[in-house]
Amino acid sequence: MKASELTKLYYSIGEVAEMFDVNTSLIRFWEKEFPSIKPKKNNKGNRLFSPKSVLELQNIYQLVKVDGHTLEGAKKALKSGEVILTQPELNKEELIGRLEGIREKLRALR
Repeated sequence: MKASELTKLYYSIGEVAEMFDVNTSLIRFWEKEFPSIKPKKNNKGNRLFSPKSVLELQNIYQLVKVDGHTLEGAKKALKSGEVILTQPELNKEELIGRLEGIREKLRALR
């Protein structure tokens, strides 16, 4: 999921659970385990997740469910910053174009 796909200001816990095809209880559990996930709560106490929180949950999902990390391993990976998963995907041509632009800027600095 890309950041540009998240068009709403807030998502309910049900919507977030549906995005990752998990139970809402798992989202609540991850909320307790990972301090970076801090959903707002309305007057009823319903959790409202910002797009930033959804992307953070995507990182956690990728580490735990897809890559097979333990919760502690996922915490360490996120804390160390060695994992950046929420960057938009680039196709080969876009990536080459960006790298060539960087090369030209670096040459101009010489």
